[in-house]
Amino acid sequence: MSSRVVQYDRDSLARLEWPDTAYGRYAREYLTPLLERGAQPFIANVSTKIKVLTVDGLPVPITINDTEYDNSYVCSPYTHYVSYAREELALLNNRLLEGGLSLLLKGMGWLLRRARFNKVIQINNWLLSTNLYPALSGEQLTAILEFLRREYPGYTLICRSLSRETSGKLIDSLINYRCKLVPSRQIYLLYPDSSGSKARWLLKRDMGLIAKQDYTEVSPDEITLEDIPRIVELYKLLYIDKYSAHNPQFTEAFIALALERRTLQVYGLRKEGRLDAVLGFYEREGAMTAPLFGYDTGLPQSVGLYRMLSAVLIRLAGSGGLLLHESSGVGQFKRNRGAAGATEFSSVYDRGTSLLNRCGWSFLELLLRRIGMPLIQKLKL
Repeated sequence: MSSRVVQYDRDSLARLEWPDTAYGRYAREYLTPLLERGAQPFIANVSTKIKVLTVDGLPVPITINDTEYDNSYVCSPYTHYVSYAREELALLNNRLLEGGLSLLLKGMGWLLRRARFNKVIQINNWLLSTNLYPALSGEQLTAILEFLRREYPGYTLICRSLSRETSGKLIDSLINYRCKLVPSRQIYLLYPDSSGSKARWLLKRDMGLIAKQDYTEVSPDEITLEDIPRIVELYKLLYIDKYSAHNPQFTEAFIALALERRTLQVYGLRKEGRLDAVLGFYEREGAMTAPLFGYDTGLPQSVGLYRMLSAVLIRLAGSGGLLLHESSGVGQFKRNRGAAGATEFSSVYDRGTSLLNRCGWSFLELLLRRIGMPLIQKLKL
């Protein structure tokens, strides 16, 4: 029997019957405000249309874009693969290589704009750096693709945040459906009870810094509404100011929603009444990830805020027996604490789009498999 897919938007939201499960309640609390008000009040640099599909009653968010090139990478493949990539060339520390790749990305960007590269629908897109998947079967996911092909002809259909380690069965179904598998980034996964003696020693040392530096760990019940502006500031200092303005720019409304509806479990480090570091995670199907992470980068590195905050995150994952998806970046630091590297992909269904668009995706897939990912792995980024 084939899966039944139904689409809902802001106007039909009242008819959506959310499942009375932990996932169903989470989806209702997280997605209802986004459907009612749009994304930008919560994530300032996101421009997209949000809808919800139910497949056999299971709610799955989708985002729909046409152009919107000045956009966060969470809903813009152009930003992900061109704008963000050009910013990260400085990490190579090789001016000749930077120059050559910058020219390549500039030319590729021109080609992809002409190909309407951002005419995409992204499936299971929560507008976060990592989209953990619900208990979705391969058959249900391909039923969603079938539905979207009929409803939105000419759109590229994308699923982000796929890896063999976390989504192997879904990947097999998507490949059988003739999707391209385009590398997106190097990620780090920490499995429960997998750390060696060195990693455990480092974690113990990092946790010890909290008391040594006179910090107090605060739980979700101890984070207050008065902390909201500081939480936004701490995230911005790290992910926007230090890394990239293309990262999702969470607003005070997003943080207020996370605290009120517990769409993120928010922990922090406080000293003399001042919040200096914060993390917010969510969990799904035995895994967790922290899209909210930040600290006061103006304090000396010797204070060790990043080490302390990472240790809290690792401890929380371990106490819950959860796989910790640590996203990308700071590879050597994460490996030293027991994480294993993995390649994350986006599945891309581009049949029915223009020849230029299909050529763009094929070229990008080849470029990333042959040059991009081997270079990232070599440099241990």
